[in-house]
Amino acid sequence: MPKLVGIVNITEDSFSDGGKFIDTQKAIGQACRLLGDGADIVELSGASSNPRSQSVSAEEQIARMEPVLAALDAVVSIDAANSAVQRWAISKRVALLNDITGFPNEALYPELARSTAKLVVMHAITDTDKAGRAAHTTKQVFDSLYSFFERRIPALERSGIARERLIIDPGMGFFLSSDPAPSFAVLAELGAFKSRFNLPVMVSVSRKSFLRGGAPPDSAEAAARTLELELQAVKNGADYIRTHDVRQIREAIS
Repeated sequence: MPKLVGIVNITEDSFSDGGKFIDTQKAIGQACRLLGDGADIVELSGASSNPRSQSVSAEEQIARMEPVLAALDAVVSIDAANSAVQRWAISKRVALLNDITGFPNEALYPELARSTAKLVVMHAITDTDKAGRAAHTTKQVFDSLYSFFERRIPALERSGIARERLIIDPGMGFFLSSDPAPSFAVLAELGAFKSRFNLPVMVSVSRKSFLRGGAPPDSAEAAARTLELELQAVKNGADYIRTHDVRQIREAIS
């Protein structure tokens, strides 16, 4: 049974729910709803990776997340690519730390090694803290995916980060290509990807534009397509499903 990670975006401009939970009490309420719906983990984010989103300082990201984190009695993940925010998350002893850039800052590795957090190491074909909009072929995406993890996993392990603390995420949607075909191909090959690296895998397809076909992110059509692909990911071996819609996937797999 995969672990379900419920997303709480404490942001102004996330693609799906930007602005809905920027208020602290609304963010706390959403986190509690996700836990009630069956989330095993709640993930807080203080900055969006939307290609059109504005940059948010480390101080502002922390200010958005800190009161929410303090209010929760739950397993919490922090979604952050900024090293200062990651240091704050480590100091709070969060259970997971999720970096969409895959932890490129080697200067932080000694601190990561001393922490106890599991690290969600995500691949993106770009080297920025936002999704891209460039088209890449399926071959280009797979070449990038495998070469990235073949470099990054040993680098993290050499720094003293235990392998059992690592979770890998192949990336989806604009993190791979503006063309949806590579995302579907990665989902189809998820079992082979997992076997190659022998590490738990997180998948996050929830409400992404490549699966919506133009439907609004909070529409019934987007929810149905999200569930379809999440179930495919579960069938193909995903260990963690990161989602906005915890209840529907929990009911489907229970």
